[in-house]
Amino acid sequence: NQETLLGRQYGIIQFDSPDRRGIDVALIYQKKLFTPTNYRAHELLIYDNVDPTKRIFTRDQLVVSGMLDGEKMHFIVNHWPSRSGGEARSRQKRISAAKLNKHIMDSIFVEEPYAKIITMGDLNDDPTSPSVKDILKPKKKRENVGTKQLFNPMEDMFKNGLGTLAWRDGWNLFDQMILSSEFTKKDYSTYRFYKAGIYNKSYLANSKGQYKGYPYRSFGNGSFTGGYSDHFPVFVYLVKEQ
Repeated sequence: NQETLLGRQYGIIQFDSPDRRGIDVALIYQKKLFTPTNYRAHELLIYDNVDPTKRIFTRDQLVVSGMLDGEKMHFIVNHWPSRSGGEARSRQKRISAAKLNKHIMDSIFVEEPYAKIITMGDLNDDPTSPSVKDILKPKKKRENVGTKQLFNPMEDMFKNGLGTLAWRDGWNLFDQMILSSEFTKKDYSTYRFYKAGIYNKSYLANSKGQYKGYPYRSFGNGSFTGGYSDHFPVFVYLVKEQ
């Protein structure tokens, strides 16, 4: 409802997650382009490594189906469990998140073998991490993607040293958009994948100091710093012939 955004007519789909920090996932969309027809939050049930009776409360996975410019599509919005306690110690939690994600997509494919699905969000893992590589098993080349398989355009970017967040002078690419096979076909009479990227414009990065070049975060050391986020956004272009 901000004056600068009001004319865009954005809609939001959001459910309250059980996450202990109060973090939720949401889909924002332009009402003139996308019409939601079905949406649901899928709960991720994971438990503590030491005490298997203690549940870890984390974000749901939000599934929104609808019509994008007249074409049916499915979007899954993710924010997988963090690396708190270390990558190795927390790895199984993200593998569990990936298994839920795959289960959701497999359920859609049973009903629609040629479904257009984009699963996206902060996975807290890189394109080469076990959760993504071994569970979702996306291909990094679109020409290698078979029916009901996935394509991850972010893997080549990561291998080329690009990332969406920086930690101790190293870059990670946790923010990913992974597409189903139907987007990779070369027939552009319907919406297909054109290209993906990281939106890392200079105004989104620190211009000086110890963290020069890192994403310019909005909060640090418990106070507002005036920035945007500690992650750069990612994007995908879908195109079709007129």
